[in-house]
Amino acid sequence: MEVINTSGRRKTSVARIYMTAGQGNITINGRDIKDYFPSEVLQTIVNQPFRTLEAVGKYDVKANLRGGGVSGQAEALRLAISKALVVENAETKTALKKEGFITRDPRMVERKKFGKRKARRSFQFSKR
Repeated sequence: MEVINTSGRRKTSVARIYMTAGQGNITINGRDIKDYFPSEVLQTIVNQPFRTLEAVGKYDVKANLRGGGVSGQAEALRLAISKALVVENAETKTALKKEGFITRDPRMVERKKFGKRKARRSFQFSKR
């Protein structure tokens, strides 16, 4: 198997990955996944596509993550891994799509408007 190069996005996070056959090592920005995502929940989110296809420990992933926060980065990485698994074997697309891993989540933070405290929240009204 050659190197598969895909990308995934979520909120303002971008994940670019290079996936090869291997022992299941996941390296993110030159660090191990346990160092980059110390939370067990985020590690589970990243490994969900592998668990769905029962392919844990079959692929090595080298990822470059940029932008956003930790949850957005984890979900961007999950999307990139799912896309790479579909490129490697097109028959896996139905199982991954059923779990919702192929769809890019389009929800973004709404911008702040002038005259408002946040995007929609007004300043507190004072009668006197």
